[in-house]
Amino acid sequence: MRLDIGKMGDHVQKYTSDNDMNLKNSFWKKNIRNLPGRASPKKESKSVSSSASTSFDDFQESVSDAWEIEAEDEILRISDVKISKRVAHSAAVNVINNHKASIEEIHKSKNYSNSDPQGESSSQTHKESRHTENRINFSNSEVDTNKLTKFQVLLESNLLQLDDLKKLSWSGVPVEVRPMTWRLLAGYLPTSSERRQQALDRKRIDYAKLVKQYYDTDKDEVYKDTYRQIHIDIPRMSTPLFQQTTVQEMFERILFIWAIRHPASGYVQGMNDLVTPFYVVFLQEYLPIGTDIEKLDVSSISKKNRDSLEADSFWCLSKFLDGIQDNYIFAQLGIQYKVNLLKELIQRIDGTLHGHLMKHGIDYLQFSFRWMNNLLTRELPLRCSIRLWDTYLAESDCFATFQLYVCAAFLLHWRQELLEEKDFQGLMIMLQNLQTQNWTDTDISLLVAEAYRLQFIFAGAPNHLTTKR
Repeated sequence: MRLDIGKMGDHVQKYTSDNDMNLKNSFWKKNIRNLPGRASPKKESKSVSSSASTSFDDFQESVSDAWEIEAEDEILRISDVKISKRVAHSAAVNVINNHKASIEEIHKSKNYSNSDPQGESSSQTHKESRHTENRINFSNSEVDTNKLTKFQVLLESNLLQLDDLKKLSWSGVPVEVRPMTWRLLAGYLPTSSERRQQALDRKRIDYAKLVKQYYDTDKDEVYKDTYRQIHIDIPRMSTPLFQQTTVQEMFERILFIWAIRHPASGYVQGMNDLVTPFYVVFLQEYLPIGTDIEKLDVSSISKKNRDSLEADSFWCLSKFLDGIQDNYIFAQLGIQYKVNLLKELIQRIDGTLHGHLMKHGIDYLQFSFRWMNNLLTRELPLRCSIRLWDTYLAESDCFATFQLYVCAAFLLHWRQELLEEKDFQGLMIMLQNLQTQNWTDTDISLLVAEAYRLQFIFAGAPNHLTTKR
């Protein structure tokens, strides 16, 4: 019997092809269990003749399990959208990492734990660490050495790329280079390293002339009320550092001269809080790293260094306020407008929280006006305010818009505690006394990351994810 090899090959090939096809068909026929994000077979079997809107609604319902998380995971309801707290936290951390990646800073996250591995001493160590956190002590224990090196290389370059400095500063600036970095980010100094010292000397001389022209002479009757208000506000600053006569006189000169040079707004209560971050950062330049500023006698610093500190604080404050001066004009209309924007934003992001505040008669103006007016400096410890201002200055011209989302993220951070309060008095007491005294740089990094996420989703989209009425 003769075998036709060619025909046998054709039969084998046909059998193999048919068998593969059967396997594929059987795989898809048998694998009919519901998968997250996959349309349900029952939904797909509906008649094609249904309207377009109905078909889309059916499809949307069939894939509604795409975002289901494990049952034990806590779910936050934001309007009609479910978002896992774990996912939101992860997204915030990813934002921080993305900023680092853009400047080749991919590092392993650090665990800054104050607990003591020795069981007997852990309680005492925890108490000591909390006491240390409540002081204005800017030790550099958390500084990333590699990041500090990047700052130093960038600052020493002949022609600094300001965008690179902003990207590097967004996630925080090391203590050693913060004074020079802030001067550059504020636009106080030129990017050319050759011109910086010359510009610095000239601006300090200019400020000395302003002091002689406006402060050391007899004050006009028009400005006496301004001086009187400044003189009343400054002693109210609670930190021991600002109770020193030398410091108060420096603040008086800074604020009085600024008010005279900006007649459209003049001095507004709370502006003294905006001088504080600049003053403390530039003060550190003349002190060893880790100095406890609360115990420092500022008069022990040389007159030349005090004059430089005062001049730098004045010029950087002026540059900074130029971008938000509408906050301080008559009736502070800029702040009122931003408070209304915050109200609309929270209504879109979290209808439940917004409804809770409205139900108990809470007006956003009652608590967020201070947030906008003082840029959260009264809500946060000074060390955290300075870390927050690293990001504010890195945002540059976009700072005013970004601060709105920082306030939104700050309010949403206390969502659960606010929902547990059941009356007007309890809500107002909490909103005016938020417990941030133990916050660290890590908390601020997560806050600005959440603000960045909210801005990315909601900015420029007035009808996006609006609460259904």
